[in-house]
Amino acid sequence: MKEYKCVIFDCDGVLVDSELLGNQVFVDMANEHGAGIDISYAMQHFKGGFLNDSIRQVEAIIQKQLPLGFEKEYRQRSYQLFSTHLKPVDGVEQVLSKLTVPFCVASSGPQEKIKRNLATAGLSSFFIDNIFSCYDIGKWKPDPAIYLYASESMGYTPNECLVIEDSLKGAKAATSGGFDVYGYTHLNEDPDFENEVTKTFEQMNELISLLKL
Repeated sequence: MKEYKCVIFDCDGVLVDSELLGNQVFVDMANEHGAGIDISYAMQHFKGGFLNDSIRQVEAIIQKQLPLGFEKEYRQRSYQLFSTHLKPVDGVEQVLSKLTVPFCVASSGPQEKIKRNLATAGLSSFFIDNIFSCYDIGKWKPDPAIYLYASESMGYTPNECLVIEDSLKGAKAATSGGFDVYGYTHLNEDPDFENEVTKTFEQMNELISLLKL
């Protein structure tokens, strides 16, 4: 088996159990404006992407613009929910504590959100400054830029790194950048996801044996 020199983790749904929580807040808010969507729709169409893209998709559904304060309200409502309900993904702490190669997080969310969520979930000490955000570079998944930025910042080439992803957009970003991707399928809603990744796994602690930790 290939031995990787660096592991790059997505954040939402991979490190912190935020995908269902965040998408439910988004669905509730979108439906307040007449979108008529459910959580399954959101997990398939919005998961792993740029919030502004999701907002534009909802605007296309309702055929009008959402209020200018929609994003700010979404951040506030989701942060409030995360503060009381957010947990680390089951098994991820054991994986992080056993990793012997450098690792980092690369996420579509703003730096503030990533750091806040890692802190709430008790994972901050694993990452310190190895946190990379699409907002740092102004490019979002499925563009590979965030993973290229993270690997270069960590000092490795794409073929030396492994990406851990749970969304189709994120997997496409990594594979198009030349990375191997292990796909976490626990909450996967997209039938194309498994075709986009190098290998799939259903439970996070499976990484311990997959990476021979």
